[in-house]
Amino acid sequence: MEGSERVYFELFVRVSPMSPSPAKTSRPAYDSRRLQRIFDRRAATFDEVAFLPREIAQRMRERLDYIKVNPASVLDAGCGAGDDLPGLRERFPEAPVFGTDLSQAMLGRALRHDAGDTSWRRFLPASIGKALGARGPRFAQADFSALPFAAGAFEFIWSNLALHWHSRPDLVFPEWQRVLKVGGLLMFSTLGPDTLKELRGAYAEVEAAHGVPSARHVIDFVDMHDLGDMLVESGFEIPVMDQETITITYKSPQSLLADVRRWGAYPFQRESDNPAARRLHKALLGALEARRRADGTLPLTFEVIYGHAWKAVPRMTAEGHGIVRLEDIGRGPSKNR
Repeated sequence: MEGSERVYFELFVRVSPMSPSPAKTSRPAYDSRRLQRIFDRRAATFDEVAFLPREIAQRMRERLDYIKVNPASVLDAGCGAGDDLPGLRERFPEAPVFGTDLSQAMLGRALRHDAGDTSWRRFLPASIGKALGARGPRFAQADFSALPFAAGAFEFIWSNLALHWHSRPDLVFPEWQRVLKVGGLLMFSTLGPDTLKELRGAYAEVEAAHGVPSARHVIDFVDMHDLGDMLVESGFEIPVMDQETITITYKSPQSLLADVRRWGAYPFQRESDNPAARRLHKALLGALEARRRADGTLPLTFEVIYGHAWKAVPRMTAEGHGIVRLEDIGRGPSKNR
Protein backbone atom coordinates (compact mmCIF):
# COMPACT_ATOMS: atom_id res chain seq x y z
CA MET A 1 0.00 0.00 0.00
CA GLU A 2 1.49 3.26 -1.10
CA GLY A 3 2.68 5.54 1.65
CA SER A 4 2.34 2.87 4.30
CA GLU A 5 4.95 1.36 6.58
CA ARG A 6 3.37 -2.01 5.77
CA VAL A 7 4.51 -3.39 2.43
CA TYR A 8 2.22 -6.35 1.64
CA PHE A 9 2.15 -10.07 2.04
CA GLU A 10 3.50 -13.11 0.29
CA LEU A 11 1.83 -16.50 0.23
CA PHE A 12 3.21 -20.00 0.65
CA VAL A 13 0.64 -22.81 0.64
CA ARG A 14 1.07 -26.15 2.38
CA VAL A 15 -1.80 -28.63 2.41
CA SER A 16 -1.55 -31.39 5.01
CA PRO A 17 -3.86 -34.41 5.21
CA MET A 18 -5.07 -35.42 8.64
CA SER A 19 -2.81 -38.08 10.12
CA PRO A 20 -2.00 -39.45 13.58
CA SER A 21 -0.45 -36.74 15.69
CA PRO A 22 1.64 -36.67 18.84
CA ALA A 23 0.11 -35.98 22.21
CA LYS A 24 -1.33 -32.49 22.60
CA THR A 25 1.00 -29.91 24.05
CA SER A 26 -0.18 -27.96 27.06
CA ARG A 27 -1.30 -24.43 26.36
CA PRO A 28 -1.13 -21.82 29.11
CA ALA A 29 -4.35 -20.10 30.01
CA TYR A 30 -4.57 -16.32 29.93
CA ASP A 31 -6.99 -13.90 31.46
CA SER A 32 -10.05 -13.59 29.21
CA ARG A 33 -11.05 -10.41 31.00
CA ARG A 34 -7.74 -8.81 30.05
CA LEU A 35 -8.19 -10.03 26.49
CA GLN A 36 -11.63 -8.45 26.45
CA ARG A 37 -10.18 -5.13 27.64
CA ILE A 38 -7.47 -5.31 24.97
CA PHE A 39 -10.00 -5.68 22.18
CA ASP A 40 -12.29 -3.08 23.69
CA ARG A 41 -9.35 -0.65 23.47
CA ARG A 42 -8.29 -1.79 20.00
CA ALA A 43 -11.78 -1.71 18.46
CA ALA A 44 -11.45 1.89 17.27
CA THR A 45 -8.21 1.19 15.37
CA PHE A 46 -8.78 -2.42 14.33
CA ASP A 47 -9.69 -1.34 10.78
CA GLU A 48 -6.00 -0.53 10.30
CA VAL A 49 -5.14 -4.25 10.49
CA ALA A 50 -8.44 -5.67 9.24
CA PHE A 51 -6.84 -6.38 5.86
CA LEU A 52 -5.66 -9.77 7.16
CA PRO A 53 -9.01 -11.17 8.43
CA ARG A 54 -10.70 -9.78 5.31
CA GLU A 55 -8.22 -11.60 3.09
CA ILE A 56 -8.68 -14.83 5.06
CA ALA A 57 -12.47 -14.45 4.91
CA GLN A 58 -12.24 -14.32 1.11
CA ARG A 59 -10.19 -17.52 1.10
CA MET A 60 -12.73 -19.17 3.40
CA ARG A 61 -15.54 -18.16 1.03
CA GLU A 62 -13.64 -19.74 -1.86
CA ARG A 63 -13.42 -22.98 0.12
CA LEU A 64 -17.11 -22.75 0.92
CA ASP A 65 -17.87 -22.69 -2.82
CA TYR A 66 -16.98 -26.40 -2.92
CA ILE A 67 -19.32 -27.37 -0.06
CA LYS A 68 -23.04 -27.91 -0.53
CA VAL A 69 -24.76 -26.17 2.35
CA ASN A 70 -27.97 -24.14 2.62
CA PRO A 71 -28.42 -23.35 6.31
CA ALA A 72 -31.57 -21.94 7.86
CA SER A 73 -29.57 -20.25 10.62
CA VAL A 74 -25.97 -18.97 10.82
CA LEU A 75 -23.65 -17.97 13.67
CA ASP A 76 -20.49 -15.89 13.20
CA ALA A 77 -18.47 -16.93 16.26
CA GLY A 78 -15.97 -14.19 17.01
CA CYS A 79 -17.54 -11.72 14.61
CA GLY A 80 -15.39 -8.83 15.86
CA ALA A 81 -16.34 -5.63 14.06
CA GLY A 82 -18.79 -7.56 11.87
CA ASP A 83 -16.90 -7.36 8.57
CA ASP A 84 -17.90 -10.90 7.56
CA LEU A 85 -21.62 -10.45 8.25
CA PRO A 86 -22.60 -8.80 4.93
CA GLY A 87 -20.95 -11.58 2.94
CA LEU A 88 -22.68 -14.28 4.98
CA ARG A 89 -26.05 -12.59 4.55
CA GLU A 90 -25.48 -12.22 0.83
CA ARG A 91 -24.61 -15.93 0.48
CA PHE A 92 -27.49 -17.09 2.70
CA PRO A 93 -30.22 -14.46 2.20
CA GLU A 94 -32.96 -16.58 3.80
CA ALA A 95 -30.99 -17.33 6.97
CA PRO A 96 -30.74 -15.00 9.97
CA VAL A 97 -27.05 -14.41 10.73
CA PHE A 98 -26.14 -13.94 14.36
CA GLY A 99 -22.83 -12.68 15.75
CA THR A 100 -21.07 -13.23 19.06
CA ASP A 101 -17.81 -11.86 20.43
CA LEU A 102 -16.03 -11.39 23.75
CA SER A 103 -15.50 -7.66 23.19
CA GLN A 104 -18.42 -5.30 23.74
CA ALA A 105 -16.66 -2.53 21.83
CA MET A 106 -16.17 -4.80 18.82
CA LEU A 107 -19.84 -5.73 18.91
CA GLY A 108 -20.68 -2.03 18.99
CA ARG A 109 -18.88 -1.68 15.67
CA ALA A 110 -20.64 -4.77 14.35
CA LEU A 111 -23.97 -3.01 14.84
CA ARG A 112 -23.14 -1.08 11.65
CA HIS A 113 -23.88 -4.30 9.80
CA ASP A 114 -27.12 -5.14 11.61
CA ALA A 115 -29.88 -5.93 9.14
CA GLY A 116 -32.53 -4.72 11.58
CA ASP A 117 -34.82 -7.74 11.80
CA THR A 118 -35.33 -9.82 14.94
CA SER A 119 -36.09 -13.24 13.42
CA TRP A 120 -32.91 -14.54 15.01
CA ARG A 121 -34.55 -14.27 18.44
CA ARG A 122 -36.18 -17.67 18.09
CA PHE A 123 -32.74 -19.26 18.50
CA LEU A 124 -32.29 -17.85 22.03
CA PRO A 125 -33.50 -19.47 25.25
CA ALA A 126 -36.82 -17.91 26.23
CA SER A 127 -35.39 -16.19 29.33
CA ILE A 128 -32.66 -14.43 27.32
CA GLY A 129 -35.02 -13.44 24.52
CA LYS A 130 -37.40 -11.89 27.04
CA ALA A 131 -34.58 -9.97 28.70
CA LEU A 132 -33.42 -8.50 25.39
CA GLY A 133 -36.85 -7.15 24.56
CA ALA A 134 -38.60 -6.98 21.22
CA ARG A 135 -36.03 -4.67 19.65
CA GLY A 136 -32.86 -6.33 20.92
CA PRO A 137 -29.90 -6.59 18.51
CA ARG A 138 -28.76 -9.85 16.97
CA PHE A 139 -25.35 -9.77 18.68
CA ALA A 140 -24.35 -11.41 21.95
CA GLN A 141 -21.29 -10.75 24.09
CA ALA A 142 -20.14 -14.18 25.21
CA ASP A 143 -17.23 -16.52 25.72
CA PHE A 144 -16.86 -19.08 22.93
CA SER A 145 -17.08 -21.90 25.45
CA ALA A 146 -20.35 -20.63 27.01
CA LEU A 147 -22.71 -19.44 24.28
CA PRO A 148 -26.19 -18.10 25.17
CA PHE A 149 -27.99 -20.27 22.61
CA ALA A 150 -30.17 -23.34 22.77
CA ALA A 151 -28.80 -26.70 21.66
CA GLY A 152 -29.10 -27.19 17.90
CA ALA A 153 -29.86 -23.52 17.28
CA PHE A 154 -27.72 -23.19 14.13
CA GLU A 155 -27.03 -25.11 10.96
CA PHE A 156 -23.79 -23.31 10.11
CA ILE A 157 -21.08 -21.81 12.33
CA TRP A 158 -18.48 -19.55 10.73
CA SER A 159 -15.44 -18.35 12.69
CA ASN A 160 -12.70 -16.30 11.04
CA LEU A 161 -9.36 -15.79 12.84
CA ALA A 162 -10.93 -15.90 16.29
CA LEU A 163 -10.39 -19.36 17.81
CA HIS A 164 -6.73 -18.74 18.70
CA TRP A 165 -7.77 -16.02 21.15
CA HIS A 166 -9.36 -18.65 23.39
CA SER A 167 -6.91 -20.49 25.64
CA ARG A 168 -9.02 -23.69 25.66
CA PRO A 169 -10.12 -24.71 22.15
CA ASP A 170 -10.82 -28.16 23.58
CA LEU A 171 -13.71 -26.52 25.46
CA VAL A 172 -14.81 -24.36 22.53
CA PHE A 173 -15.40 -27.18 20.03
CA PRO A 174 -17.85 -29.07 22.28
CA GLU A 175 -19.82 -25.84 22.80
CA TRP A 176 -19.91 -25.13 19.08
CA GLN A 177 -21.00 -28.72 18.57
CA ARG A 178 -23.78 -28.25 21.12
CA VAL A 179 -25.36 -25.25 19.37
CA LEU A 180 -25.12 -26.91 15.93
CA LYS A 181 -27.88 -29.10 14.59
CA VAL A 182 -26.98 -32.68 13.69
CA GLY A 183 -25.51 -32.52 10.20
CA GLY A 184 -24.65 -28.84 10.65
CA LEU A 185 -21.37 -27.43 9.34
CA LEU A 186 -18.55 -25.74 11.24
CA MET A 187 -16.06 -23.71 9.19
CA PHE A 188 -13.23 -21.81 10.80
CA SER A 189 -9.79 -20.28 10.36
CA THR A 190 -7.21 -19.77 13.08
CA LEU A 191 -3.48 -19.23 13.52
CA GLY A 192 -0.86 -21.96 13.91
CA PRO A 193 2.45 -22.27 15.83
CA ASP A 194 4.67 -20.55 13.23
CA THR A 195 2.69 -17.31 13.60
CA LEU A 196 4.82 -14.33 14.71
CA LYS A 197 7.92 -16.54 14.82
CA GLU A 198 10.18 -13.56 13.98
CA LEU A 199 8.88 -11.59 16.96
CA ARG A 200 9.09 -14.60 19.24
CA GLY A 201 12.67 -15.25 18.17
CA ALA A 202 13.68 -11.61 18.61
CA TYR A 203 12.32 -11.56 22.15
CA ALA A 204 14.23 -14.77 22.99
CA GLU A 205 17.49 -13.32 21.68
CA VAL A 206 17.10 -10.10 23.63
CA GLU A 207 16.25 -11.84 26.89
CA ALA A 208 19.18 -14.24 26.53
CA ALA A 209 21.62 -11.42 25.72
CA HIS A 210 20.50 -9.33 28.72
CA GLY A 211 20.23 -12.19 31.19
CA VAL A 212 16.50 -11.62 31.59
CA PRO A 213 14.28 -14.59 32.49
CA SER A 214 12.32 -15.76 29.49
CA ALA A 215 8.76 -14.41 29.50
CA ARG A 216 5.68 -15.04 27.41
CA HIS A 217 5.03 -12.07 25.15
CA VAL A 218 2.58 -13.40 22.56
CA ILE A 219 0.03 -16.19 22.75
CA ASP A 220 0.88 -19.79 21.96
CA PHE A 221 -0.89 -21.15 18.90
CA VAL A 222 -2.24 -24.70 18.57
CA ASP A 223 -1.03 -27.19 15.96
CA MET A 224 -3.36 -28.09 13.10
CA HIS A 225 -3.36 -31.80 13.92
CA ASP A 226 -4.23 -31.16 17.55
CA LEU A 227 -7.22 -29.09 16.41
CA GLY A 228 -8.31 -31.94 14.13
CA ASP A 229 -8.13 -34.37 17.05
CA MET A 230 -10.20 -31.99 19.19
CA LEU A 231 -12.87 -31.80 16.50
CA VAL A 232 -13.29 -35.58 16.40
CA GLU A 233 -13.27 -35.86 20.19
CA SER A 234 -15.98 -33.16 20.35
CA GLY A 235 -18.41 -35.03 18.11
CA PHE A 236 -17.52 -33.71 14.66
CA GLU A 237 -16.90 -35.94 11.68
CA ILE A 238 -15.08 -35.75 8.36
CA PRO A 239 -12.72 -32.95 9.49
CA VAL A 240 -10.81 -31.32 6.64
CA MET A 241 -7.78 -29.27 7.64
CA ASP A 242 -5.22 -27.37 5.60
CA GLN A 243 -2.80 -24.54 6.18
CA GLU A 244 -0.85 -21.85 4.39
CA THR A 245 1.84 -19.40 5.35
CA ILE A 246 1.33 -15.69 4.76
CA THR A 247 4.25 -13.31 5.21
CA ILE A 248 3.48 -9.64 5.74
CA THR A 249 6.46 -7.37 5.19
CA TYR A 250 7.22 -4.03 6.86
CA LYS A 251 9.54 -1.10 6.34
CA SER A 252 10.38 -0.64 10.03
CA PRO A 253 10.31 -2.66 13.28
CA GLN A 254 8.16 0.05 14.85
CA SER A 255 5.39 -0.43 12.28
CA LEU A 256 5.61 -4.21 12.69
CA LEU A 257 5.14 -3.95 16.45
CA ALA A 258 2.33 -1.43 16.03
CA ASP A 259 0.35 -3.89 13.91
CA VAL A 260 0.92 -6.72 16.39
CA ARG A 261 -0.47 -4.50 19.15
CA ARG A 262 -3.49 -3.59 17.01
CA TRP A 263 -4.14 -7.30 16.50
CA GLY A 264 -4.20 -7.65 20.29
CA ALA A 265 -1.60 -10.41 20.53
CA TYR A 266 -0.55 -9.49 24.08
CA PRO A 267 -3.12 -11.04 26.48
CA PHE A 268 -0.62 -11.15 29.33
CA GLN A 269 0.53 -8.71 31.99
CA ARG A 270 1.36 -5.28 30.63
CA GLU A 271 5.08 -4.72 30.24
CA SER A 272 6.60 -2.17 32.64
CA ASP A 273 7.55 1.30 31.46
CA ASN A 274 10.85 1.84 33.28
CA PRO A 275 14.47 2.40 32.14
CA ALA A 276 15.24 -1.34 32.04
CA ALA A 277 12.12 -2.07 30.02
CA ARG A 278 12.93 0.74 27.61
CA ARG A 279 16.43 -0.67 27.12
CA LEU A 280 14.97 -4.09 26.35
CA HIS A 281 12.52 -2.52 23.92
CA LYS A 282 15.37 -0.74 22.11
CA ALA A 283 17.23 -4.06 21.95
CA LEU A 284 14.08 -5.71 20.55
CA LEU A 285 13.93 -3.15 17.77
CA GLY A 286 17.57 -3.97 16.97
CA ALA A 287 16.87 -7.73 16.95
CA LEU A 288 13.98 -7.21 14.55
CA GLU A 289 16.12 -4.89 12.41
CA ALA A 290 18.70 -7.69 12.12
CA ARG A 291 16.03 -9.78 10.40
CA ARG A 292 15.74 -7.34 7.50
CA ARG A 293 15.79 -9.21 4.20
CA ALA A 294 17.80 -8.55 1.06
CA ASP A 295 14.89 -6.60 -0.44
CA GLY A 296 14.98 -4.22 2.55
CA THR A 297 11.76 -5.45 4.20
CA LEU A 298 11.09 -7.00 7.60
CA PRO A 299 9.00 -10.21 7.49
CA LEU A 300 6.26 -11.26 9.87
CA THR A 301 4.89 -14.78 9.44
CA PHE A 302 1.31 -15.95 9.89
CA GLU A 303 0.53 -19.66 9.72
CA VAL A 304 -3.15 -19.74 8.77
CA ILE A 305 -5.10 -22.93 9.51
CA TYR A 306 -8.42 -23.66 7.80
CA GLY A 307 -10.82 -26.32 9.00
CA HIS A 308 -14.33 -27.54 8.46
CA ALA A 309 -16.29 -30.46 9.86
CA TRP A 310 -19.88 -31.68 10.26
CA LYS A 311 -21.73 -32.40 13.47
CA ALA A 312 -21.96 -36.17 13.68
CA VAL A 313 -25.08 -38.15 14.57
CA PRO A 314 -24.72 -38.85 18.31
CA ARG A 315 -23.81 -42.41 19.28
CA MET A 316 -24.47 -41.99 23.01
CA THR A 317 -27.19 -40.36 25.09
CA ALA A 318 -26.36 -37.81 27.75
CA GLU A 319 -26.72 -40.63 30.30
CA GLY A 320 -24.13 -42.74 28.48
CA HIS A 321 -26.50 -45.17 26.76
CA GLY A 322 -25.72 -46.27 23.22
CA ILE A 323 -27.97 -45.07 20.38
CA VAL A 324 -28.90 -47.49 17.60
CA ARG A 325 -30.41 -45.92 14.50
CA LEU A 326 -33.28 -47.72 12.81
CA GLU A 327 -31.48 -47.71 9.48
CA ASP A 328 -28.57 -49.58 11.11
CA ILE A 329 -30.72 -52.43 12.46
CA GLY A 330 -30.23 -55.62 10.53
CA ARG A 331 -27.06 -54.44 8.87
CA GLY A 332 -24.23 -56.87 9.11
CA PRO A 333 -20.81 -57.13 7.59
CA SER A 334 -20.94 -57.07 3.82
CA LYS A 335 -20.24 -60.34 2.00
CA ASN A 336 -18.94 -60.94 -1.45
CA ARG A 337 -21.15 -63.31 -3.47
